[in-house]
Amino acid sequence: MTPDFVAIDFETADQGADSACAVGLVKVEGGRIVRSESHLIRPPRRTILFTYIHGIEWRHVADKPVFKDVWPRVAEMLSGARFIAAHNAPFDRGVLSACCAAAGVRAPSQPFVCTVRLARKAWNLRPTKLPNVCEHLGIALNHHEALSDATACAKIVLAALAEGKGGLTEA
Repeated sequence: MTPDFVAIDFETADQGADSACAVGLVKVEGGRIVRSESHLIRPPRRTILFTYIHGIEWRHVADKPVFKDVWPRVAEMLSGARFIAAHNAPFDRGVLSACCAAAGVRAPSQPFVCTVRLARKAWNLRPTKLPNVCEHLGIALNHHEALSDATACAKIVLAALAEGKGGLTEA
């Protein structure tokens, strides 16, 4: 039986962990992707240093909600999940924690499963950047687009579970 989980991916504007400018969420129930959504987020500072990575500019997020206003949708997606999956989970867990703290909301209590660690354990892959893992598994990817990255993470977990290589340990 596949546990219910949510895959998440954040894109950030700057080095601050509280600078989420996009989030992608993919909910898995009963071994199937049942819902996915993404949100652009107005970060706390106008300067977006990482446009060259994800393509998000201030003009894309200037009129978008701040994290606190996106939080109810995120919390709804996370409801009922046994764990949260992310590629390089310490990064996404840190962004989620920092954004929750800045918004004055409690961060979710679910453990994180890191698909980097999972790919290394399940398929002995190196390197394990998201494009490498997706290529190995034949997963389509538009890297650094939050929903595409989150969808890829969900599919990585599902592939490992389908092959009996779950090894789902906390990140």
